[in-house]
Amino acid sequence: MEINNKITVSKDWKGDYRTIKEALNAIPDNNSAPVKIFIYNGIYEEKLVINKPYLTMEGESAEGTIITYSDYARMVMPDGELRGTFRTATVMIDTHNVAVKNITIRNEAGPGYLVGQAIALYVDGDRLEFDGCRIIGNQDTLFTGPLPLSPLVHKGFVGPKEHAPRNHGRQYFKDCYIEGNVDFIFGSATTYFENCEIFTKCVNRMEEHENQTGVKGYITAPSTPQDKEYGYVFYECNFTSDCPPKTVYLGRPWRNYAKVVLIRCHLGAHIKEEGWCDWNKEDAHETVLFGEFESSGSGAEGILTGRRVPWSKQLMKDESLLYSRDIVYNHS
Repeated sequence: MEINNKITVSKDWKGDYRTIKEALNAIPDNNSAPVKIFIYNGIYEEKLVINKPYLTMEGESAEGTIITYSDYARMVMPDGELRGTFRTATVMIDTHNVAVKNITIRNEAGPGYLVGQAIALYVDGDRLEFDGCRIIGNQDTLFTGPLPLSPLVHKGFVGPKEHAPRNHGRQYFKDCYIEGNVDFIFGSATTYFENCEIFTKCVNRMEEHENQTGVKGYITAPSTPQDKEYGYVFYECNFTSDCPPKTVYLGRPWRNYAKVVLIRCHLGAHIKEEGWCDWNKEDAHETVLFGEFESSGSGAEGILTGRRVPWSKQLMKDESLLYSRDIVYNHS
């Protein structure tokens, strides 16, 4: 079926379709031409899987165009099994060459201590770009696939990509707002965050470990493959929070070759002086790359006082130049 290169969606009949799912279904499975879906403001309670390439999805405004759902890991499925992390996503993008602009994607299931992990956005593909978007959740808000080769716990990867080939992808987030509180940016992809706000949400009650240690959050949990030079790069991003001072870690390694580098980022007072947590993986001290260059703000005081963990790294200027978007993408 031949379609126009622009499709519109509106809940009040102003567009071609009333739901985003209907608009996606109108695109041929073997699509090879650029297609744009323009979505008018509204709250779209939809669970979406996007597998059509060469697609642009643009909202009328990031604050007004909202895709939301509330699946969560501890939800019991009809077969009696738990849903698990990787079947919770509000939006899953499982293809390449997709751009998303001015849209809020959120999971409203609630905090992790009540519902477990609850993904808002699951991205598993190459050349996926997000501009001016808002990605909102609690625990495990944004998953940047692929999955690691094997789970750490039995049935840990149950979901749509459990048995799929692990194809490494590149993703780009520009001028986005990403919110969560535990491991809320996690996965194996090479992902570049530019001029984004990374907000750690304070949850009054955390799991027993966090209650005992005073930790209120972990921002990143990368699983960068051993053979990849780049994992997560945050370039001139702003790390904000409503958590108490010195209660949030910048990241911890989901797998032993995790890589996160911050370039000229502003860190709020919520960041712990140590900066990074090893997640009880002392053997990862020699293999991870958790680095910073010219961090600023109250959360950077641990660098000046020598309190950053010794197995993290402060980059030299010449090293920082290797983290431009062009270089990261061309080497991944």
